[in-house]
Amino acid sequence: MAYQLQEINARILADAPGFLRECDETYHQQVVDASDKIMERMDASPIVLLSGPSGSGKTTTALKIEEELERRGINSHTVSLDNYFKTRDPATAPRTADGEYDLESPLCLDMDLLDETFTRLSRGEEVIIPHFEFSRQMRNDERGRPLKLEKNEVAIFEGIHALGPGIAGPHPEATRLYISARSNIMDAGNVKFKGAWMRLTRRAVRDYSFRGSDIAYTLSQWANVRRGEKLYISPYKDTAHVMVDSSLPYEVSVMKNYALPLLKAVPEENQRRSELLELMAAFDAFEPIDPDLVAKNSLLREFIGGGSYRYK
Repeated sequence: MAYQLQEINARILADAPGFLRECDETYHQQVVDASDKIMERMDASPIVLLSGPSGSGKTTTALKIEEELERRGINSHTVSLDNYFKTRDPATAPRTADGEYDLESPLCLDMDLLDETFTRLSRGEEVIIPHFEFSRQMRNDERGRPLKLEKNEVAIFEGIHALGPGIAGPHPEATRLYISARSNIMDAGNVKFKGAWMRLTRRAVRDYSFRGSDIAYTLSQWANVRRGEKLYISPYKDTAHVMVDSSLPYEVSVMKNYALPLLKAVPEENQRRSELLELMAAFDAFEPIDPDLVAKNSLLREFIGGGSYRYK
């Protein structure tokens, strides 16, 4: 699907609050559809696997599906696959061609423990969900939490590798969801704003605001992130039972308030300067939207803050 720049700007000028509500409702309908599929397949498995590339809104989408299912009487538990990272061992950790740690590789995850976890949960047995400490790059089993699924309960495991063969492969019975900001914004037949730019912008704003990383660092990691997507994530998206497009037609107009100052602060000698200039010019084509108009439960709040959901 593609959005049209002219239509977006016209809707903003005519009725920005109404435009935002309509976009959020379109996204919410996808959450409803995903919840329908999960309920339809509960007899097959209580395990839900939610995958998507960086910046796609996996966490918020998982929480919204959890809300929708619980509204229908289905208790739900969202688990981040990040907790299944292995304690880093320099001798065995996967590396890129240039010798750096390959943090995008599925081999960073404890596949054996995930397989055991899915099997035991499906049998109604209790498991311990591990806890990974990123500050120390190690798993702290003392901070693990117990989980047992009763009747009419599901567990949603969300992470970039959820649909990969090492995770979903041994459990084809699990319900599989894929999410990404998949829509470009067009202007006179040309791509004005790429879906991948939406995800880059989301990640850059979130990393700067909540993870202490400047945009230059985020940009330096982006090429490897995209490499990992093409190797480990995108090839398995067509195995999903449901695909969700998390791109919001209004988001570029909101994100320009946050992203443009960051982009303009990048030193001119940055090796991605030409792309940055193209991105800044693209932002300038959009009518701005006051971030205060963004609903507290909007998916975009995962990246700009001030939302009603708690992110761990």
